[in-house]
Amino acid sequence: MKKILALAICAILVISVFAGCSKESSNSVKTGLAVITSISKSADVKDGVGAAQVDSTVVAVTVDNDGRIVKCAIDALQTKVEFNGSGEITTPLDKVFQTKNELGTKYGMIKNSKIGKEWNEQAAAFAKYVEGKTAAEVAGIAVDDSKHPTGADLTSSVTMSIGDLIEGVQKAVKNAKDLGAKGSDKLGLGITTSISDSKNATANEDGTVSVYTHYSVTTVDSNGKITSSIIDASQTKVNFDATGKIKSDLNAAQQTKNEIGDGYNMKGSSSIKKEWYEQAESFAKYITGKTISEVKGISLDDSGHATNSDLKSSVTIKIGDFITVVEKAVSAAK
Repeated sequence: MKKILALAICAILVISVFAGCSKESSNSVKTGLAVITSISKSADVKDGVGAAQVDSTVVAVTVDNDGRIVKCAIDALQTKVEFNGSGEITTPLDKVFQTKNELGTKYGMIKNSKIGKEWNEQAAAFAKYVEGKTAAEVAGIAVDDSKHPTGADLTSSVTMSIGDLIEGVQKAVKNAKDLGAKGSDKLGLGITTSISDSKNATANEDGTVSVYTHYSVTTVDSNGKITSSIIDASQTKVNFDATGKIKSDLNAAQQTKNEIGDGYNMKGSSSIKKEWYEQAESFAKYITGKTISEVKGISLDDSGHATNSDLKSSVTIKIGDFITVVEKAVSAAK
C-alpha cells in the first residue's frame, strides 16, 4: 500500500512539473529592441587619413509579465569609413560591413583578453547572465569607473566594458511590447549596413558619410513560424569638409527612425499617409505567422517595393532590406 501511495505521489509531482513547464513555455512574452549609437570616435584627417566612425550596440529581449528577461541577444557594429585631406572618401562605398558577432575571432579582441574570450563570446555570456533578471537588477550590476564588471560571478566570462550593454538591455526591456511571442520561442537579431549614399566633399559643399543600418528582432516558434518582429533603421551621418575636418557635432544624440517617429516627416509625401515607423510596424505584423520562406517569397518590383495588393495598402516604402534583415534574424534565432 505504501509503495502504491509513493508511486502515486511521484506521478503527481512529475505531472505537476511538466504542467508547470508547459505553462511557462506557453506564456506570452513581450519583445523588445534597443539601439545605442555614437559617432564620438570620428576623427579629422591626420597623417593623410580621417575617419567617420559609427558605433552601435544592439540588444533584443523577450520579457515576461513580471518584467524578467526570458531571452536576450546582443550584437554591435563598428562602421569605420575613411577619407583623405582632399575630402575624398577612400573606403569603397560597396564595402560589406559585418557585425562583431559575424566577425567572430576576426574582430581580434581575444589576443588581449585576460580570459581568452572574443567579443562575441563575452557578449553571449553577458546576454545569458541577464536572463532571469529585471531591468533594475541589470542596472545594479557592479562595474568600475571604466564600466568593466567587478563581480566575480561575471568576470569569469566577461571582462570587457559593459556600460553600453547594460544601457541597451534596460532600453530594450523598456521598449518591449506584447506582439504575440511565447516564452518558448527562439529569439534572433539581424543587422545590415550600407554606406552607398555617402558622398565626397567639394570646395562648395561638405562631404557626408551616411551609414544606413537596418535592424530586426524576430521570434520564431518550433514550427519555424514568426511569432513577433520589430524592424527599425538608422541613418547616421558624419559631415566633413574638403580639408578632411569633421563638421558634425560628435556628441550629438543619435536616434533610429522608430525613435524619431513622426519627426521623420515621411507622412506628408506618403501615398497612404503613413509614417516610416508605421509602415515598418505594418510589415512586421504582416509577416507574423509566416515562415521565412514565405517572407522571402513576397513579390517585389525592381526597386524593392511590394507588389502584393494586401501589403501595398499599408506598406509603400522599399522592403528589400526589411526582408534581408528579418532573414538574418531568423537564421540567428536561438
